[in-house]
Amino acid sequence: MPRYVYQNLETGEQYEFEQSFHEPAYTHHPETGAPIKRLIFAPAVVFKGSGWYIKDSKQSSKPSKESSSEAAD
Repeated sequence: MPRYVYQNLETGEQYEFEQSFHEPAYTHHPETGAPIKRLIFAPAVVFKGSGWYIKDSKQSSKPSKESSSEAAD
């Protein structure tokens, strides 16, 4: 279940709550009743590259078998 960070509008204190995707955002703290708002953060994961295939990752620095056999000739 995803975790969401909320901030108390009066004190600035931050809370973390687990909520389903289908639940509406809290407007008041479930225990104290204090007004809160959901904070938006950038994701912790950064995706780079054009895809998810092995051919998209960096080329290894090891010479292939073909190039090493050509060098021996």
